[in-house]
Amino acid sequence: MSLPDFINLYKDLIAIPSISSTDSSWDQSNLQVINQLASWLEELGFDCEIKEVSSAPGKYNLVAALGQGDGGLLLAGHTDTVPYDEGKWLSDPFKVIEKDNRLYGLGTIDMKGFFAFVIEVLKTLDLTKLDKPLRILATADEETTMSGAQDIAAQKTIKPDYAVIGEPTGMVPVIMHKGHMSEAIRITGRSGHSSDPDKGINAIEIMHLVIGELKKVQQQFKDKYSNKHFEVPYPTLNFGAISGGDSPNRICGCCDLHIDMRPIPGVSTNELFITLKDALTEIEKRYPNCLEIYHLHEPIPSYQCPMHSDLIEQAQIYTGNQAQSANYCTEAPFIQQLGCDTIVLGPGHIAQAHQPNEYLDLSFVKPTKEVIEKLITHYCTI
Repeated sequence: MSLPDFINLYKDLIAIPSISSTDSSWDQSNLQVINQLASWLEELGFDCEIKEVSSAPGKYNLVAALGQGDGGLLLAGHTDTVPYDEGKWLSDPFKVIEKDNRLYGLGTIDMKGFFAFVIEVLKTLDLTKLDKPLRILATADEETTMSGAQDIAAQKTIKPDYAVIGEPTGMVPVIMHKGHMSEAIRITGRSGHSSDPDKGINAIEIMHLVIGELKKVQQQFKDKYSNKHFEVPYPTLNFGAISGGDSPNRICGCCDLHIDMRPIPGVSTNELFITLKDALTEIEKRYPNCLEIYHLHEPIPSYQCPMHSDLIEQAQIYTGNQAQSANYCTEAPFIQQLGCDTIVLGPGHIAQAHQPNEYLDLSFVKPTKEVIEKLITHYCTI
């Protein structure tokens, strides 16, 4: 078998740029990474299906399967990375550097490196002994729209029993996290000369009223909802960005506010969005056709694995770590829509993600490989 050794698997994956970004000057296709993974997995006997993401031309998902039918285990991850801070890296982000018992490179933990772990484990197993399907899923655009995972969820062509997403959790099983909503509120007033403010409709003044109502919504979230598993136990509403007006001697004709909301498990994105709209109803009546609310991206729901799941129990046994919640978002709510119990579990710490000089601590290598092997053996053999 001519597959690279573990370090070279890592090097080959990191060497392929696959940045996803809402800034088109950074955004790249992930097809080369997908093709590389498919080539390795086909050599291991997997049937590979590569599909372009319907809502993201030039971006691709890979589903590699060993075995037929439903059930079994899905090992999942995304193939894209965030952009990098030019000038702040001490080495080339696309060249894996081994130093101080660490592997440095863009995507070493978030999260192309996870696929190197999976393939390294598969190389050592007798795959002819697997009695249930094992699937490897590699997605596109997790760092932006999560369009790859959403496409997989919509198609529902695979139905595993269990799924593990290899995001960097420090090998602590993550079994729930909040959702993520980015909403825009636009006030369109009527500009005019500042010497007679009453002859216009000042968008900043209306936005001031909007912010006052949203402050009440913040408190409503605190009073109405609670989940003890989170350090911040209620849905949050954050005022992230505001812009409006162009000159002090003009009545402001337009003002934009961008907010972030984080639903907890058991609270839908739709519920929070309706709460937001309801809070602004009186302002809409007072200023007809002045107020618009819209999504900056499709809302990402919260996620929670069923607490009775065997997957949680086994992950805790294999890792020696108690399951926890997380504050960040992953593809878990979309993968879960396939009908499988889903956890997030992988090497590296989230604190190193999205940072210059991202690295994998090599102390994770042995325990991570052992856990992946145990999961495959437990869920894919009778």
